[in-house]
Amino acid sequence: MNIFEKFNIPTENAELYTMAFTHGSYSTLHDLGYDYERLEFLGDSVLGVIVSEYLYKKYPEVGEGKLTKLRANYVCQSALIYYAHEIGLNEYIQISAEESHLTKNEVLSVTADVFESFLGAIFLDQGMEFAKEYISDVIFKYIDEEKIFFADYKSAIKEYADANEIEITYEVLSEKGVPHDKTFEMSILMDGQLMGIGKGRNKKEAEQAASKVAIEKLNIKVF
Repeated sequence: MNIFEKFNIPTENAELYTMAFTHGSYSTLHDLGYDYERLEFLGDSVLGVIVSEYLYKKYPEVGEGKLTKLRANYVCQSALIYYAHEIGLNEYIQISAEESHLTKNEVLSVTADVFESFLGAIFLDQGMEFAKEYISDVIFKYIDEEKIFFADYKSAIKEYADANEIEITYEVLSEKGVPHDKTFEMSILMDGQLMGIGKGRNKKEAEQAASKVAIEKLNIKVF
C-alpha cells in the first residue's frame, strides 16, 4: 500500500510528499536539490494552530499558561516520534544511517521532523480542513485520554522553589561520548542539598531527568 492509499489522500502532487520524506543527507548523496526542512517548518506551524484550537475549545475555563503547557505535551519531540511510528511514517523516510552517519537518537529525531513535514505537505496539497481531519485521527484521541508525552519537571520544581524561597542549581557531573552523540549526567541541588541526578543526550534533558528525581522525592504534582 502506498502512502496515498494508506492515508486516503487524493493527490496529484506526489512529488510534494516525496520531498516531505527526504532527509538532507539522502538529498546530498543523490544530488536531489531538495529535502523536507521547508515543509517541516510549515507543518510545525499548522500543527500548533490545529492543536491549539482543539485545546482552546476543549478547555474553556483553562488559562493561557496551562494551555501552553498542555499544547507542549502533545507537540513535543517525544509525542511526534510516537505518532510517526504509530502510523508508520518512519517506513517512508529516505535516509540511511550508514550514509549520513546518524546516531540512533538522531534517526529518531528525524521521524519527529517528518511527522511535521508530512503535515506541511498535506496542508499545501489538501488544505486546512483535510489537515485537521488527519490530526484529529492521529492526535486528538491522546488529548482526550490525557496521555503524557512530556512532563516539564524543571519548571515544576522551579515553581515549587520560588514559592518556598529555595535556591536551585544544576551541576554537570560528567560528559561522555563523541561530539554528535554525548551523554550528560547532571545533579540538582536545592539550597546546596543534592536532590537528584539525571542523564540525558544534552544538558537540558539531563536537567529534566534530575528534576524528575527531585519532584518524586518531594511528591510534587506535575502537569
